[in-house]
Amino acid sequence: MNPLRVIQQRLRHWFHSRAPRTDTLTLTQRNVYILPTRAGWMLGITLLLLLVGSINYQLNLGYLLTFLLAGSAVVGMHMCHSNLRALTLHLTQPAPVYAGQAVALDIRLVSERPRTRYGIGLGVIADSRPGDAHLAWTDVPARSSAVLQVAWAAPSRGLHELPPLTALTLFPLGTFRVWTVWRPAAQVLVYPATETHPPPLPPGEPQAGSSGSARVQSTGEFDGVRAYRRGDPQKTVVWKKAAQAFAAGRDDLVSRDALSTQHQQLWLDVAHTGAADLEARLSRLTAWVLMADHLGLDYGLRLPGREFPPDQGPTHRARCLEALALA
Repeated sequence: MNPLRVIQQRLRHWFHSRAPRTDTLTLTQRNVYILPTRAGWMLGITLLLLLVGSINYQLNLGYLLTFLLAGSAVVGMHMCHSNLRALTLHLTQPAPVYAGQAVALDIRLVSERPRTRYGIGLGVIADSRPGDAHLAWTDVPARSSAVLQVAWAAPSRGLHELPPLTALTLFPLGTFRVWTVWRPAAQVLVYPATETHPPPLPPGEPQAGSSGSARVQSTGEFDGVRAYRRGDPQKTVVWKKAAQAFAAGRDDLVSRDALSTQHQQLWLDVAHTGAADLEARLSRLTAWVLMADHLGLDYGLRLPGREFPPDQGPTHRARCLEALALA
């Protein structure tokens, strides 16, 4: 790597580390920075040449044009800095995603000032491209708020801290760049990537003290259902199968057979996935968890040093996926 690039990255990391982590940031003079843009530097050079020419040739109109442009640049500098100052940024806790998906960061910009703020940009500061790439832009109405969404590609599964964000503006002339560095305190959980074509669910295991055997059909659904009988509780009806039957024009219902299912348990064991490496095993287990949850089955999860007893529902699914993400 280029030594100059290494020095730049170290200086940038040191500068970013000075900012405290917070999910709500109010921009003040202490955390808002301003520098001329390329257009601003060109304007400064042009003003210098105009001033030298006006002095050399004693051009009164040259003085007028020079100081008029210089005054406009100074007013634009103050307006640009004021356009970002006193703005409050709120970050909503990002939802968990699967590896390979982009993390959506919802940010609300709140302004208490009686004028509209124009041209506010937000984006993720990336090490590879620390410039103004992939910025989302919006205007913030007077005494109101606006919501922006920026995306970040998480590197891998696990619990990750969010990267630094930047908010900037070039309004009104584009001659000055006003920006801030924001380090959110929130973390995002990244689940393992789901296997594209997973095999069927593994065979069920008999409960302790039971001699019955459980098996899973090639479709990945447990045996242990029967035709609906009058008086069966509604909670025993397999509504997913009912919906499929109604879609096909049939009105037959099926219920779970308690006598058949009470002796079988579905265990998703990392040691019995049949995959080669750890990431492939976790990817297959993730697909199985989603498959069992979609079918409405009770399932348990076994990982090295951890075990989740059979259960179902969104809470159980979230616990299992979190354990897979942190395995």
